[in-house]
Amino acid sequence: MEKARVGSSQLFVLIILFQLSNSFLLPVGIGGKHDAWLVNLIAAIVSMVLFFVYHALYQYYPKILPTEYMEKLIGKFFGRLLAFLYILYFMMNASRVLRDIGETMLTFAYPETPLFVLSTILILVVIYTVFKGIEVIARAGELLVVLLFLLFISVLLLVVLSGLIDISNLQPVLEDPTNVVKTVFTETLYVPFGEIVIFTMIFPYLNQPKKVKKTGVLAIGVTGIVFAVSMALTISVLGVQLTSRSHFPMLTTIQSIQIANFLERLDVLFIIVLVIGGFFKVTVYTYGAVIGTARLFNIKEPSKLTYPHGIVILLISMIIASNYSEHIHEGLHVVSLYAHLPFQIIFPILLLLIAFVKSKKK
Repeated sequence: MEKARVGSSQLFVLIILFQLSNSFLLPVGIGGKHDAWLVNLIAAIVSMVLFFVYHALYQYYPKILPTEYMEKLIGKFFGRLLAFLYILYFMMNASRVLRDIGETMLTFAYPETPLFVLSTILILVVIYTVFKGIEVIARAGELLVVLLFLLFISVLLLVVLSGLIDISNLQPVLEDPTNVVKTVFTETLYVPFGEIVIFTMIFPYLNQPKKVKKTGVLAIGVTGIVFAVSMALTISVLGVQLTSRSHFPMLTTIQSIQIANFLERLDVLFIIVLVIGGFFKVTVYTYGAVIGTARLFNIKEPSKLTYPHGIVILLISMIIASNYSEHIHEGLHVVSLYAHLPFQIIFPILLLLIAFVKSKKK
C-alpha cells in the first residue's frame, strides 16, 4: 500500500467533490417530479446508513484495503474473485464518467473534435494525477472544491437576480409519496450517493481514523443539500416537464440567465464545472482500481499500473455504447440493477455480517 496520509478535512473535500462531480449537472432525482429536491435529501439520509456499513467494515480491518480483507472473510479464492470484480466495477464506472464528459464536451463545446481525442486528453491528466498518489489527489481537491462552490453560488445568485424563479413550479409538495420513495431506491441512491463505496479504498490512508464517521456523514449531508437546492432551482426555472426532457437541465438554466441585456450565454460556467467534477471522479475511481490491483497481485509499485489502467478505461469508454442515448439507457436500466445494487449494497452488507459472526466466534 502507498505510504501516504490523508487528513479528515481532505476526506471531507474528496467526498464532496466526488459526489457532486458530473452528477451536479444532471437531473438527479427527477423521477420524483416536483419533489425531486426532496428525493435528494432522502437519498442522502439513506446513503448515510450505507456509509455506516462501510465504516463498520473499516473498523474491523482499519489498516488494510477491502481487496485484502475480502480474502480474510470469505476465503482466498472467493475473496480474490470478489476483489477482482470490484476492481472491474471501479474501472467501469470511471469509463462511464469519462464517456459522459466526452459526449457532453462534444455536443456543447467541440462538435468537430473526435470523441476519442477529447477522452484521451482527459485520461492523460487523470493518469498523471493518479501516478502522483493520493496525497496529490487530496491537495488538488482542496483547491478545486473552492472553485466549484464559488461557481455554484455564482449561478445561484445570477438565477435569482435574473428573475427566472417561479416557486409555483415546485407545487404540489409530496403529491405522490410512493413515487418519491421509488425514485430514491431505484435511481438516486445509487448515483451519486451510493458511489461512495469507492472511499473504502481510501480509508486505510487516513491519519485520523476516529473522525471518519463524522466526516463522511457531514460530507454526504452537504452534498445532499447542494443537490436539493440545485434541483429546486432548476425546476423552479424550467418546470418539471422541461427538466425531465433535458439531459443537462442545469445548462439550460444557465443559458436562460440574462441580466441587463449584457450578462448572458454563460455556458462556460457549465463546461468548467463539468470538467472539474468529471476529472475528479474519474481520478478517484482510477486510483481505487490501481491500488486494488496492486494489492491483489502483490505489485510493490502501484504507480506502474497507472498507464495500463488508464488505457483500458479509455478503451472501455469508447466501446461501452454505440451512442449517447444507449449509454444513458444502460446507466439507468442495466448498470443500476446489475452493478450498483450488488457492489454498493448487497456485497458490503454480506461482508459486514460475516465479519460480525467471525468476531463473535473469536
